[in-house]
Amino acid sequence: MDVNDELSTAAWRKATKSGSNGGDCIEVAPLSGGRVAIRDTDSPGQAPFVVTASVWDAFVDGAKRGEFDF
Repeated sequence: MDVNDELSTAAWRKATKSGSNGGDCIEVAPLSGGRVAIRDTDSPGQAPFVVTASVWDAFVDGAKRGEFDF
């Protein structure tokens, strides 16, 4: 399947807490081959950023550890 076709039918989801900050959030969707697509909810028409599962896992691990806290 072409990546654009896959993105058009992707099952996008966002964190349940994302509405608590005025709606500023990202959405993620699993893709074939273990890839993960990431997009800004304010700009769903823009091309999403696609990463491998290992990159996504490293990001989630870092987020859980507070590595990206400001």
